[in-house]
Amino acid sequence: MDKISKIYVAGHRGMVGSAIIRELKKQGYENIITRTHAELDLTDQRAVNEFFATERPEYVFLAAAKVGGIEANDKAPADFMYHNMMLEMNVINAAWRNGCKKLEFLGSSCIYPRLAPQPMPESCLLTSSLEKTNEAYALAKISGLKYCEYLNRQYGTDYISVMPTNLYGPNDNYHPTHSHVLPALIRRFHEAKEAGAESVTCWGDGSALREFLYVDDLANLCVFLMNNYSGNETVNAGTGKELSIRELTELVAEVIGYNGKIEWDTTKPNGTPRKLLDVSKASALGWTYSTELREGIALAYEDFLNNPMRAER
Repeated sequence: MDKISKIYVAGHRGMVGSAIIRELKKQGYENIITRTHAELDLTDQRAVNEFFATERPEYVFLAAAKVGGIEANDKAPADFMYHNMMLEMNVINAAWRNGCKKLEFLGSSCIYPRLAPQPMPESCLLTSSLEKTNEAYALAKISGLKYCEYLNRQYGTDYISVMPTNLYGPNDNYHPTHSHVLPALIRRFHEAKEAGAESVTCWGDGSALREFLYVDDLANLCVFLMNNYSGNETVNAGTGKELSIRELTELVAEVIGYNGKIEWDTTKPNGTPRKLLDVSKASALGWTYSTELREGIALAYEDFLNNPMRAER
């Protein structure tokens, strides 16, 4: 990308999209276009086609998505599938029809099989069944990356995809039921600390293993890949490090300063037993993360405290 290239970031108000814009501006990219949901509904095919025909972006970062944690995905699978499938297909297809030079599709590590080999290489995609609690979301994301692959094969486009591990950081969603595990824990322990609660109850038994990537590190990788990678196979985005949910809760409690008891509701699901990405491909391309988990949680908590309205989303 040239510094004056016209770049469209879809989902710029979300955690990932806003981080990509921060990174683009940091690197000196000046011609960035965005649209709010009120200005452009990405599930509206006609509106998306009109936008691309008018604006003609040269590069697209597709970071828009309907996202949520285990409970939200499990309760509304039809909504998650429909919304994500529609917006992905509309944006990718309109980019192709209007001569976009390159598009980068942001997916999720949940696309990989529930019992995939660990760490999970990009090549394990579609080798066995998915985790049922977020199957609908995963199927939508798989469809998006496969559509990019098929356009490359059939029409010679240069569309790539990135599969991040669990993300956290500035502009995260801290909703009590629709957030992911780390922001949910930040909110829960903060509220427990403020209320002087004697204990906090967490879902499952804490044995599930997870990997976490600070969102600004992902944004750095996204811009790096847009400039340095072309290929049909997706690229994993992670740290290559994991810890148990139990260890994570203890770390979040420590960073926030909550000293009460942590209890576990084993009637609730753990989700996928383990989700560690094989990040050797990104490493071979010359990229690695820079923010360690403790530092990242402290930065995320600072953002949470400075933006109290985020807890209402």
